[in-house]
Amino acid sequence: MQNDEQFEYWNGPEGQHWVDHDTLFDNMLGGFVEPLLDAAAITSGDRVLDVGCGHGQTSRAAARRATDGRVVGVDISGPMLERARARAADEGIDNVDFVHADAQDHAFTADADVMISRFGVMFFADPVAAFANLRSALRPGGRVAFLCWQGLFANEWVAVPAAAIIPIAGPPEVPPPGAPGPFSFADGDRVSGILTEAGFTDVQIDDVHLPLLLGGGLPLDDAVVFLAEGGMGKRFLGDADAPTRERAVSAVRDALAPYERADGVRLDSAVWLVRAQR
Repeated sequence: MQNDEQFEYWNGPEGQHWVDHDTLFDNMLGGFVEPLLDAAAITSGDRVLDVGCGHGQTSRAAARRATDGRVVGVDISGPMLERARARAADEGIDNVDFVHADAQDHAFTADADVMISRFGVMFFADPVAAFANLRSALRPGGRVAFLCWQGLFANEWVAVPAAAIIPIAGPPEVPPPGAPGPFSFADGDRVSGILTEAGFTDVQIDDVHLPLLLGGGLPLDDAVVFLAEGGMGKRFLGDADAPTRERAVSAVRDALAPYERADGVRLDSAVWLVRAQR
């Protein structure tokens, strides 16, 4: 696999963290499912490829629309795919398969009508090569719809806790421009260029803002722990000593308190909704 660092990351403790908290992550990101599937215009007979499918929430939802078709979810994380298969079986969904592979260089069959992804395409070592490979998975005329995060500070759910942490613990190490990561597709023009260079046409990018329940509806104190133990906490507080970490976590709680509602801690999110065709 060319994405060796991502393979290690998503098959190690972080992948297990997502498995251990799968319901919370599904609740947190569930509001993006229907907008994504609507943009993909999935019909009953479609063959759907779900890239970076994780626990399979989007795959299962797509399978419920493509009742006479079939869905293939592909992900680099073995632990998350085990959970995806179990959830599909529990829900009696039998028109979905899950493949453990790196979508950047996996040998796909060119029979998909539509490719979808919810936050699963920002981690490729070579995004142009990856999307060229994904293009080969689509039949002629096939279509693409995916969601990716805009910039870190465009996303209130990240910006608010980050602004509380940085004065105490300092800024995290900044990855090189274009390096794989959740915010690597923050520049919409770059995304359009990648897809065009990979051979896609009719690229459309929409600015979408949706409310997000931090930690999937956890109360404030639990949502703060969820952040601190997850990827964001590791990135911003990974090298902090115990007193610094304690002060930073307390500051995050204070910063998030105004956003607590009856259903949890609710903040804005900013994503690009991207569509294209083969």
